[in-house]
Amino acid sequence: MLVDTLLRIPVVLLQVVDHPSPETCLDQLLAVRDQAPFSLAVRFVHCQYYLPGEPELPLLALFWRETGGGPVYAAVGKKTEPGEGEDAWQLAERLQLPVFDLGAPLPLQPVSVPKPWGREIWYSGIEQRGQSGVGELGRQVPLPWLLAALPRRFAAGDERGINLLKILDPLPDEVYGDLYFEMHEEKREIYIVTRVDPRAWPDGRGAIRFGFNQRRRREMGPDESFLAAYRKAVVEYRLVREDVDHRFDILREREGYDANEPLPAELLKAWADQLPRELHEEEERLRTAMDSFTALRPLEVGDVISVPTYTPHSLQHGVRTVEFQTPVYERKILSFAQKVLTQGHWDTEEALAKVQLDTPEQAPFLELESDDHFVRERIVDFADFTVDRIRFFAPGDYHLDGGKSYLIAMVVGGELKLGGIPAEAETAWLLASGVAMDVVSAVAGAALLVAEPKR
Repeated sequence: MLVDTLLRIPVVLLQVVDHPSPETCLDQLLAVRDQAPFSLAVRFVHCQYYLPGEPELPLLALFWRETGGGPVYAAVGKKTEPGEGEDAWQLAERLQLPVFDLGAPLPLQPVSVPKPWGREIWYSGIEQRGQSGVGELGRQVPLPWLLAALPRRFAAGDERGINLLKILDPLPDEVYGDLYFEMHEEKREIYIVTRVDPRAWPDGRGAIRFGFNQRRRREMGPDESFLAAYRKAVVEYRLVREDVDHRFDILREREGYDANEPLPAELLKAWADQLPRELHEEEERLRTAMDSFTALRPLEVGDVISVPTYTPHSLQHGVRTVEFQTPVYERKILSFAQKVLTQGHWDTEEALAKVQLDTPEQAPFLELESDDHFVRERIVDFADFTVDRIRFFAPGDYHLDGGKSYLIAMVVGGELKLGGIPAEAETAWLLASGVAMDVVSAVAGAALLVAEPKR
């Protein structure tokens, strides 16, 4: 929870130390001071591992308790020398830093990352392309700063390995809003559908390309024959795709666009209309032939899809989902109906050498708790993390126990109060290990997702 520092009254002189681990200093101080007030500043160096060259950044972590037995507050910002007689909360206010109650949920601030098929909205993403924030709009800091200061409480001791929460927001345009058909060897994902764009799917049923066409696989006999035919179809389409992309690259340069810059779908459609008719028709025919080897799975709002390793998949246009995943940035692209902007090749051969041809069954949800107004279900149980969904059938409350590790929570329907804090749909929150909170719903239909790592 953020704290209004203007309401605080300084009570303890600030102690300033230099130490590589601010959390160690805080733990040692808590052990000594017990419930007594304190005010501590720790100067430390943060390795920005997510930026080229991993530059070091001097930071300052602030910790304090104002009353005996009261909550412990924290703030983190760029290294600054305290003023004469200044305590921790006064320094945080001067630097306009968000102040966090370590015993309450902390609001995550998303960053939008453009994609050729639409955009991703990262709530706990930490990459060169963008870093999520923590705090409130107008007063927030990069999430990796907080994790560097308090890695045990908020990242299970691994500040570089926090679970990734994001929203996939594809364009409603067919083809242009379809994601890569890709496979992962390490990364595990779960999708929760939150919206199906009626412009793309008037009946409210979207889709995900998920695995292979099992009927066609059976008809072709041995799997070697099926894979050979699919491989041939991909190669034929890739050749025409490269021709189209080359022509589009010429137009990119002519009109001043970067070679790997995501472009609006309407512009790409206009360029497609300028292609020779024969090439346009050939691209569509070969793409259809290639996709006929794969399978489409229907999706509606509220549906959950667990994507295990080695299963190729491609969320389709206009299907907005919440995604939890392991923070491993690896993939094998089997095909894509646009230019791939992040790499100059497809990985079809590598993927087909390891791909899972069988369509994995979706495990049934495990009901953990229920009452007349709510149900808590485990919607996925991966080797490295779990995700639970708490759904309210009527107004009421639910006590969420603190986890052995940190928790990441997101509201996906209705409005809730988390620890007394109003939380709208698509707001996300980070809870330190062991922090419990009451979840209150004023209406039926509200839902909360809760992810916890297994470490």
